[in-house]
Amino acid sequence: MITQQLIHPRSIVVVGGSNDIRKPGGKVVKNLIDGDYQGDLYVINPKEEEVQGIHSYRDPQELPETDLAIMAIAAKYIPETTEFLAQHKNTKAFIVLSAGFSEESAEGKQLEEQLVTSVNKVDGSLIGPNCVGVLTPQYHGIFTEPVPKLDANGCDFISGSGATACFIMEAGIPKGLTFNNVYSVGNSAQMGVEEVLQYMDEHFDPEKDSKVKLLYMEKIDKPDLLLKHASSLIRKGCRIAAVKAGTSEAGSRAASSHTGALANSDAAVDALFRKAGIVRCYGREDLISVASVFMHPPLQGKNIAIITHAGGPAVMLTDRLSQEGLSVPALTGEKLEALKSRLFPGSSVANPIDFLATGTAEQLGDIIDTVNELDEVDAMVVIFGTPGLFKVFDVYELLNAKMKTSKKPIFPVLPSGTTAHEETKAFAEKRVYFPDEVTLGSALGRVYNTPAPAVNEILPVLDRVALRTLIDQAENGYLKPDKVVELLDISGIPRVEEFVTDDPNELNNIIKKTGFPVVMKVVGPVHKTDVGGVTINISNFDKLHSEMERMMHIPDATAIMIQPMLKGNEFFAGVKKEEPFGHLILFGLGGIFIEVLKDVRTTLAPLNKITAETELKKLKSYKIIEGVRGSAGINEKAFIDVLIRISALLKEVPEIAEMDLNPIMAFRDSIVAVDARIRIEK
Repeated sequence: MITQQLIHPRSIVVVGGSNDIRKPGGKVVKNLIDGDYQGDLYVINPKEEEVQGIHSYRDPQELPETDLAIMAIAAKYIPETTEFLAQHKNTKAFIVLSAGFSEESAEGKQLEEQLVTSVNKVDGSLIGPNCVGVLTPQYHGIFTEPVPKLDANGCDFISGSGATACFIMEAGIPKGLTFNNVYSVGNSAQMGVEEVLQYMDEHFDPEKDSKVKLLYMEKIDKPDLLLKHASSLIRKGCRIAAVKAGTSEAGSRAASSHTGALANSDAAVDALFRKAGIVRCYGREDLISVASVFMHPPLQGKNIAIITHAGGPAVMLTDRLSQEGLSVPALTGEKLEALKSRLFPGSSVANPIDFLATGTAEQLGDIIDTVNELDEVDAMVVIFGTPGLFKVFDVYELLNAKMKTSKKPIFPVLPSGTTAHEETKAFAEKRVYFPDEVTLGSALGRVYNTPAPAVNEILPVLDRVALRTLIDQAENGYLKPDKVVELLDISGIPRVEEFVTDDPNELNNIIKKTGFPVVMKVVGPVHKTDVGGVTINISNFDKLHSEMERMMHIPDATAIMIQPMLKGNEFFAGVKKEEPFGHLILFGLGGIFIEVLKDVRTTLAPLNKITAETELKKLKSYKIIEGVRGSAGINEKAFIDVLIRISALLKEVPEIAEMDLNPIMAFRDSIVAVDARIRIEK
């Protein structure tokens, strides 16, 4: 819980404050003083009378009541000190800078638990331990650098790593990126990134608060909380970008189904971020670039005009924008011809608009004004550096002025960070810029292609009593084929007619119902294909009987299943429970292609119709779904209905750990699940 004492402390005590600013306790006192903290500032240090001009209390008993304690002493002393301050000095907020807790040892974990208990007893707030602190307009409670000049329109930044927070600010500040609030949550013993974001959402003021939120996360303990409050903030007009590190190991785990092998923590993070509307980033510079895009008005379309005096960067940017699904349309017309007549000979206005290395500030202004009048352009990128022949202060001053009045977003690329260092630095003091055009193109594409937060839709109503009866009677592990059939039927998921038997004498009666050709599958082994347990296109009784005899000798075989042989496009849908995220719903091209092509989309349950439609169109095989080169497409509506019904099934049966519908035979007028496997974990 974030208390008022953490956000707006009337008094702060630095426990372990020092005159040595090379130590955390000394540097945090200095930063508080330099940040012009307006409340009462105290220090506890048994060895000092005064610390950096602040009275130091040798005996904590003499300390006045204090809202916030910033702790910079050895870990072993912190639980006792916290308990004393919470119980006797009415302290309701704690920032613990010190390391030596759960990140180091079992003993440290016990200290951390004692610390949390003391804070929780007084309904207090705890940031850390093992963090660099909190930086807000109210107080600079950090012990590190850089300490940026805070801007109400800058980014709110919440980081699980203090050092990473410093490095990201270090990278962003020289480019003109500004910050408003910075929270380093460290071990997140009581509150993590999710809780801080929750506070920002629940107390959001659209007139005063920053609308850009940046997150660095090494763990997501509460995905539901993150989803709820990130989505809410984005709907309120905010934009959020996040780095989630530490997902590669989970991706290598063995799994017992196709879906299980494809689903992992990283896929879950992707699905969660897409559902929330968060732009996912993969590194510091990536996050800085996306944040810098956020500092400009949102793109209202995908058509970009590139204005440059250097051809190469424009070509590279055009390539990147095209790869990201954005467009650099050819520009023609009377306005462009008139513009060309005012530029130097050899200039091009076709887009990219190249006004040559000798182009002037006046010409740049003329180009921007003309492009602002073109309906076919949604935004501009201006690339302007210098070979060092002359200063470009006038160009950058004009660019800044035009950005203030332009009807369309202008993204400045200033590549001469060394040659035009003074000019670039002066520009960065006014607004953010991009040093590299390709990095900008990637960030623009990432932002433009991130969907809005998903909306909740009413799922189909299933027979809950029937489903619960079936599951309650089932044991952990894979459901028996007849129970799988029953579960699919209750859920309204269409399936192929199938017959299970261990008696050869029943084969003739089965064929009377199915006709030839048929498919025969062994019942029992998990991976049927691997053990030779699937035979297709059986078209006579001799083959039927010989295959049954062979399959019944396969280890673990209990019966055989017979289905009519269907021909169509093969797709799949599946489920994997990936804690703590919940159920992932995956779908894509099926059959053997699932392993070869891995053309799969991963979504987070519950899945709504809009998301299902959007993700389906992102499949590389979507042309097959539409129909290509004279071949019939498939019934998209029916396929999406299967996905929505899977989502409804998961709501009623959360015990489903893995589910494979593979293949799903897809036709122009229908969808039929041919093979299904469901594993239960209670």
